[in-house]
Amino acid sequence: MKVAIVSGSVYGTAEEVARHAERQLKVAGLEAWYKAHVSLDELLAFAPDALLAVTATTGMGELPDNLLPLYSELRDRLPAWSGKPAAVLALGDSSYDSFCGGGKLIRELYAELGLREVMEMLRLDSSETVTPETDAEPWLEAFAAALKG
Repeated sequence: MKVAIVSGSVYGTAEEVARHAERQLKVAGLEAWYKAHVSLDELLAFAPDALLAVTATTGMGELPDNLLPLYSELRDRLPAWSGKPAAVLALGDSSYDSFCGGGKLIRELYAELGLREVMEMLRLDSSETVTPETDAEPWLEAFAAALKG
């Protein structure tokens, strides 16, 4: 199964978590692919069977600037991904009212695209963790199992 990983990062943490997720999903036997700042055409050329979004939240619950072009393209072009499995790994800071707001926007996009969330969104709180990539491992194992199962 081909899993595309996309990321939205402000300070690079989400990109690190996405790279870690790519390695972990490959170890689990999946064909994982991650490219920072990916375009929709590159994503479509990979032809994913599943999608994983790893995103931080910025401002008042918005997506990071580096994910906005892909997000807008997906909303404009609506690829035929209905029914494909997907999941969201969201990074945030619970001291803000907009905690993991970027992840919520991705979940809304998934609904528009008809993607099927196979895992509940993982919310990693920067005020509680210094190793989000390690903290995400059990969730990523369960995501890999859900895709294979």
